[in-house]
Amino acid sequence: MRRLALALALALSPCIARAQTPFYQGRAIDLVVGFGVGGGYDLWARALSRFWGRHLPGQPNIVVRNMPGAGSFNAASYMYSLAPRDGTSVAVIARDAALGPLTGAAGARYDASKFNWLGTPSVEHSVCVAHGAAKVKTAADLLTTELIVGDVGAGGASRDYPMALSRLLGMKFRLVSGFAASSDIFLAMERGEVEGMCESYDSVALRHGDWLADGRLRILLQGGEKPHPALAGVPFVPDLAASAEDRAALSFLYSGEGIGRPFIAPPETSPARVAELRAGFAETMADPDFVAEAKRTGLVVEPASGEHLEGLVRALYATPRSVIDRVGGLIK
Repeated sequence: MRRLALALALALSPCIARAQTPFYQGRAIDLVVGFGVGGGYDLWARALSRFWGRHLPGQPNIVVRNMPGAGSFNAASYMYSLAPRDGTSVAVIARDAALGPLTGAAGARYDASKFNWLGTPSVEHSVCVAHGAAKVKTAADLLTTELIVGDVGAGGASRDYPMALSRLLGMKFRLVSGFAASSDIFLAMERGEVEGMCESYDSVALRHGDWLADGRLRILLQGGEKPHPALAGVPFVPDLAASAEDRAALSFLYSGEGIGRPFIAPPETSPARVAELRAGFAETMADPDFVAEAKRTGLVVEPASGEHLEGLVRALYATPRSVIDRVGGLIK
């Protein structure tokens, strides 16, 4: 009898071992970045890629792949329609990408409410900045003097914010398109090809804190869920609204700031994989080594969970149609 039991145990042991093998063991995860190399989203993706896998069962390698274009709409559309659904493909997309399908933006071929939102390492605050050599020195100057700004395409702060502010508040932004990442716009500013941009405050402070300190870069405006404590005295865009309807439109426009630098998995990814990815993401945010590396590189860790982002996106999709249509008209 003991011999039979032993024989059965030996026969079943490979099946048991296979059942207990973590899904990610021996696999790699493809991390798609919706922007070019060197921008804020790329920096976050590369920082996470070195730590996130340590907090997933099987400790997979995470391979970063840039897919720039259309303010990350290309990457979001790829994740929605073509990316593998088995948990081996994730992406970081623009914080405003969730608004694209709602506002009818060209190239937003996805339903953001169906993505699996995994988390963000940072909540964002957007600013519009001008090079010190530009004639525009203050927000008030924008009402009379043109500021030439670079943009990375529809769906991003660099395009949507100045376009909407021009049409709603009468500010004189002139957009120059075709940039793959915000880092390229900064280079264009150095060469005198553009005069400014709208971008995350953290990214501006990280890459060009010296420009802010010595006056080569001026912060004209700020926007987000609420004013940034470090930007006292910088006009908060929703406060510039002339009516309640205008304020509602501006608040919706900037609602993506709370979504931060969102990491997503495709629709139909299994709940088990999503749970593992979310748990691993949350553990990474609390990993002392990750936090220390982020601090060394100037990245500010201010995370929010995937569940929180999912709730924000649901709220976006519940916005009154009149507000959505108005904002959609402003950024087309």
